Amino acid sequence: MEAVETNEEVVLVVDDEINLRKVLGTLLRRSGYSVRTASDGLEALDVLNREAISVIVTDLKMPRMDGLELLSKVHTERPDIPVIMVTAFGTVDRAVEAIKAGAFDFITKPFDRTELKQVIDKAAYQFQLNQREVMDSDGQKEPSQVDSAVPKRFGMVGSSPAMEDMFDLIDRVADTPSTVLIHGESGTGKELVARALHEHSVRKDEPFIRINCAAIPKELVESELFGHERGAFTGAVSSKPGRFELANNGTLFLDEVSEIPLEIQVKLLRVLQESNFERVGGVRTIEVDVRLIAATNRDLQNLIDEGKFRE
Repeated sequence: MEAVETNEEVVLVVDDEINLRKVLGTLLRRSGYSVRTASDGLEALDVLNREAISVIVTDLKMPRMDGLELLSKVHTERPDIPVIMVTAFGTVDRAVEAIKAGAFDFITKPFDRTELKQVIDKAAYQFQLNQREVMDSDGQKEPSQVDSAVPKRFGMVGSSPAMEDMFDLIDRVADTPSTVLIHGESGTGKELVARALHEHSVRKDEPFIRINCAAIPKELVESELFGHERGAFTGAVSSKPGRFELANNGTLFLDEVSEIPLEIQVKLLRVLQESNFERVGGVRTIEVDVRLIAATNRDLQNLIDEGKFRE
């Protein structure tokens, strides 16, 4: 007997294999999610137009419209909805392509059900965070309503002295290798600043990888950042690159960096200083060239004084 659907979050499963849609649907319903299904990208877009969707889980290779094309359309029209790729063709190159296009995460077949559920739980939490940011900024005019005479730079609108100072600062630091910390309240556009820094640097044609540290369970942060080898822990049925590896030669944006556990901050410091790391459960040292941008809405100095963040 299947559990009754009780979760407010609705997951859209997109795959041309009916058996996989049934398996994923059963797994998600037992976990408390509502589930909708589609056999390809075009059918998925039709569902999106008719229903409120929180998370999309899609295969990569499908007829008519594949997962990457679906991801591109969702990322453009509904960037608040996290998209998870599930595919048998799980190479680092494909992972980079998917995440660079805006995928929330990337899982290879055959997948571990516990791992998949953890990723979907994280994506659902990210969706909730996205909705809060939308509500926080409800009082602002939509871009289409803003007077076209108001100056616009770096995709942002504003002409106050504070905005001009920020634009000038972006100009000065965008094309430097410096690590950048962006501080501001939720909904104020920290990711816009991070993207501006990336897109106006020599790394603009390389990956821009974003990770929300607040959406990741503490026990999974190390694996998310640095990747893991097969068998490194329960549920690690295959090797998987971390965000640093995926961002090689590009930019890694750590949103809500204040939420990274103290013990992981030590390893993060090493990457910043030496530009190398090992995957969880691995012995091979991986060299990377990554420009790091971090953001937070909390006072890091207070957290340092409280012993909750490394200086």
